[in-house]
Amino acid sequence: MASKQQAEAEATVSVRNIGGIDETTVELQPGVTVLAGRNATNRTSFLQAIMAGLGSRDVAMKRDAESAAVTLSIGGQTYQRQLRRRADHIEFDGDPYLEDPELADLFAFLLASNEARQAVTTEQNLRDVIMRPVDLEEIKTEISRLESEKSDIDEEREAIEARKQTLPELEAEKARLEDEIEETQEALTAKEAEIDAADADVQTQRTEQQQLEAKLDELREARNTLEDVRYDLDTERESVESLKQDRATIEAELEALPETPDDEIDRLDADISQLREQRRRLDSEINSLQSTVRFNEEMLDGERTDVYKAMTEDGHTTEDLLTDNVVCWTCGSTVPREQIEATLAELRNLREDKLETKRELADELDDLKAEKERLEGQRTQRSEYERQLSAIEDELAQREDRIEALQERRTEMETAVKELQAAVEDRESEQFDEILELHQEANELEYELGRLETDLEDVEDDIEAIESRIDEQSELEAERERIADELIDLRTRVETLEKDAVEAFNDHMETVLGVLEYDNLDRIWIERAQREVKEGRQKAIRTFFELHVVRSTPSGTTYEDTVDHLSESEREVTGLVFALAGYLVHEVYETVPFMLLDSLEAIDSARIADLVEYFGEFADYLVVALLEEDADAVEGDHTRIESI
Repeated sequence: MASKQQAEAEATVSVRNIGGIDETTVELQPGVTVLAGRNATNRTSFLQAIMAGLGSRDVAMKRDAESAAVTLSIGGQTYQRQLRRRADHIEFDGDPYLEDPELADLFAFLLASNEARQAVTTEQNLRDVIMRPVDLEEIKTEISRLESEKSDIDEEREAIEARKQTLPELEAEKARLEDEIEETQEALTAKEAEIDAADADVQTQRTEQQQLEAKLDELREARNTLEDVRYDLDTERESVESLKQDRATIEAELEALPETPDDEIDRLDADISQLREQRRRLDSEINSLQSTVRFNEEMLDGERTDVYKAMTEDGHTTEDLLTDNVVCWTCGSTVPREQIEATLAELRNLREDKLETKRELADELDDLKAEKERLEGQRTQRSEYERQLSAIEDELAQREDRIEALQERRTEMETAVKELQAAVEDRESEQFDEILELHQEANELEYELGRLETDLEDVEDDIEAIESRIDEQSELEAERERIADELIDLRTRVETLEKDAVEAFNDHMETVLGVLEYDNLDRIWIERAQREVKEGRQKAIRTFFELHVVRSTPSGTTYEDTVDHLSESEREVTGLVFALAGYLVHEVYETVPFMLLDSLEAIDSARIADLVEYFGEFADYLVVALLEEDADAVEGDHTRIESI
């Protein structure tokens, strides 16, 4: 499963002033490395140093140091990280292995405070932890963009289909025009034959006839031009009316659209940023409270042997710490156990209050994001309407100028026709009546022929344009199918990740429980469920990962237990397997060669050994910090480091 990108390479980690380490250099071989030793032997500090070299910021400097550094050499490449202490924070610099350590922090650096590992006991929605690295907003934006493209293509397809429906009508019109043109040409040929015959009878008056024919030609040309001008004028007027209707429609839409003040969106951005900062501070406070509660619970239960040992050296026995009167492990005074337990209860209540505040902040944040998106949509729509109105006004101005010019041209041509008509009438005589009538009829036929040929050209252009668009239809269909496939992938990506995460957890949890053989613990599994929840003022369907625990009685009867009843060892194993599920689903092994394990003392040595063997299959380098007695139980040809 591991990427093996560095699997054959030795890794070297040089550390200065990280945690409790002054300075050290450690070489790590591929596979499992066990850091063996007692508490306070810098094992966790070394793990943090590896994290720093890989890119994490969850690193502590040596208390008395102003600067620290980590150098990680692996696969022929060297990565350096520098840390400097500032007044209220630690400043990071250098070139770490990872540009973005989020996946590694969540699913590869499994120290005691790891959020994925602790999610089982901190009552978080496990689904939210698994899905945190997924940029849902980016997916939504991409879906919106693709839907817009698909809508545009659908409009084009509908337009093509609409024009295809007119093809039969256009083909019929083309055939009709061709027939009329043929008939008109035949009539014109016949009329010209009559004119030729009539010309033979008036040879003596050829000069007058030629002059008359010239005037008739001028008259015919003038009439044709006048008809064209009238046609263009009608077309322009129809276009103006259509544009005015479009303008009225858009103006109505624009008037109905509310104004979107810029300062309102700026205010929403500021509120969103403020809420995010409040949520971040709450997360930090909740994690701190959880660590404090856990430590004190362990102390009350007698599990922190290292502290007990230190206190025993001061004259207090372990039995003293477990009586009704307890020696305070912070100040050394003796106080009633009930007093410490009451303080612990207050801390738990404070943690619950902060969790509830965090949920309320999340609801308020979702409301603000929705409102911002609505206002931005209104502003975009208003800009589009204003752009369309401006374009319509420009086109109207152009067409009205054209109409004015055409009207002037029409007046000119009407005057010209009248003048030519008068000139022809002046030249008419009785002997030319017949020939003049023939020429007038021929002129009318030529004009009709020209009109028919123009109409035919227009129809043929329409048919050619439609057929060209039909040729593009297959490309549009292919593009639409591609976009539809992308939309399906985007819309199912989150659901697929959720299902894969559930499947990975359930499969590996079943395998791990089979290996570790806990008494009467049959199964721990996650169910992917959807519930209606309130988000601000609205209700929405959200996905949850519900954790189920199945046990069996000595008689073989199975029953469902609760997470609260898991032993500390069982909880730790469950948290580790949940983190492993995230590690596999997000393919962290492809980019992060290390997996780090620490704070496994709640699990017995034999089971730790089995877990180390199991987790070692998934990472190029698995580095585990263990107590000496736990490290002794880990068998196999693994690297063991006892001094850092």
